[in-house]
Amino acid sequence: MLIINEERCKGCSLCIQACPRGLLALSAGFNKAGHHPVTICKPNECTSCLACARMCPDLAITITKEAETA
Repeated sequence: MLIINEERCKGCSLCIQACPRGLLALSAGFNKAGHHPVTICKPNECTSCLACARMCPDLAITITKEAETA
C-alpha cells in the first residue's frame, strides 16, 4: 500500500517521473504549505516497487505491505 504524506510533499514531481507504471500525478488541490501534493491515480495497480519512495527527497512516501488474508 502506498501512503503519501500530503503535508510533507513539496510537489517536486520526482516520484511521478520514477513510477514505472505512471500511477502518480500532482493533485489539483493544495496542502497547507501551498504546494500541489502528489496523489496516486490507480492505487490498485501499484506493485509496491519502491521507486517513488526512494526518489522522494522529503520522505513523504511510505510503502507498506498489506496483511495477507488466509
